[in-house]
Amino acid sequence: MVSEHAPSSPAPSTAQVLVASNRGPITYALGEDGTLDAKRGGGGLVSGLSAVDDKLWVCAALGDGDREAVRRGVGEPGVRMLDIDAEVHTDAYNGIANSVLWFVHHLLYQTPVEPVFDAEFRRQWASYEAYNRAFAQALAEEAGEGASVLVQDYHLALVPGMLRELRPDLRIGHFSHTPWAPVDYFRLLPDDIGEQLLRGILGADRAAFLTRRWADAFIGCCTEILGGTGRTRIGVHGLGADADFLRRRSQEADVDERMEALREQVGEGRKTIVRVDRTELSKNIVRGLHAYRALLETHPEWRERVVHVAFAYPSRQDLAVYRDYTAAVQTLATEINGAYGTESWTPVLLHVNDDFARSLAAYRLADVALVNPIRDGMNLVAKEVPVVSDHGCALVLSREAGAYEELGEDAIVVNPYDVVGTAEALHEALSMGGDERSGRTKRLAEAATALPPQQWFLDQLEALRQE
Repeated sequence: MVSEHAPSSPAPSTAQVLVASNRGPITYALGEDGTLDAKRGGGGLVSGLSAVDDKLWVCAALGDGDREAVRRGVGEPGVRMLDIDAEVHTDAYNGIANSVLWFVHHLLYQTPVEPVFDAEFRRQWASYEAYNRAFAQALAEEAGEGASVLVQDYHLALVPGMLRELRPDLRIGHFSHTPWAPVDYFRLLPDDIGEQLLRGILGADRAAFLTRRWADAFIGCCTEILGGTGRTRIGVHGLGADADFLRRRSQEADVDERMEALREQVGEGRKTIVRVDRTELSKNIVRGLHAYRALLETHPEWRERVVHVAFAYPSRQDLAVYRDYTAAVQTLATEINGAYGTESWTPVLLHVNDDFARSLAAYRLADVALVNPIRDGMNLVAKEVPVVSDHGCALVLSREAGAYEELGEDAIVVNPYDVVGTAEALHEALSMGGDERSGRTKRLAEAATALPPQQWFLDQLEALRQE
């Protein structure tokens, strides 16, 4: 439970390092008795920002608990939470960011029927503008003279340009955690909207991406649509796994308990194919299950000898298309178990309830890690599994994951649309000898941890401050 007190963010116009993101490092839950409980978040951005002590994080109030905390003046040092109108946030976050920009950058549209950029889209776009403007105004109020501001992701693509108009003295960076669409696909957007997005990011002194491929796609869009990137510098920073944290956390008692439970479910002597994902459309979970079924069909020698441990944690369930996708994953897993399962063997162990300790337990048990996204900015799961694997694991990796640039040499690389090819890759991975698997795992872990989150953030900050 948290106490009520005046907001404890820095006084106006004093902060020298500011970060802006849709989701902040803390969320609040409102109890039936009116109490507020605070929960700290995790992830690469939270880990990265731990490298800087004196910073201000500007984020959105995401739920009733967050909004109530803002109204009561509840907070913590270094965080300013914005109580943006709930309908405006829904339009901006679900209507535009997750239903348009995410789909464009991940190439997810079924173009014969979508997108349809009609009057409702324009109404929601106005909310996206208002949402970005609220962040820009808050950053302008909080930033000290010449401060460094790092704006995160596609939710806030307009902020750099808006902030530049308000505070030309600031050093502004924008970082894209997603892929960037190639120019032909980006131009699905209405011409004025595409141009507005590009100019918004180009309001930054520096625009950065997870891989050179995504950076080049952005440059291509700017060149084709605007004639270039102007004075904005382009950078690449591949986010790595936090090795120290993962290795320490994966050895704790609750992870050991979940390992024992998983071992019992898998059964003695069986190999495991592990995947851990949110049920986002880009993660390609359904084709992964089809590939596993194809493996059992074309290589029957693996029946009763392997279990697919699939953790598919529901994501964005307020959108119907995501609810339908989650249901499709569950249905297909049930079909595979019905078709191939025996009294003593369940081919697919599907878990849909988020449990980080159980995910780490699966990482440690994995003989094969399956990471086959249609398209992914990076994919930290591909980097985390080799770091904590107890006995080494083979990585089956989509060539469309950002992690492919760093891990592709020691992974078994697949076309994510090729179910037959992925099934053969799973067979190759399961058949891999122990020495080869250990060697690959060691090299994968080294590559995966080359730029840990703290250094990832400090590198961006240093690059932004350079003339």
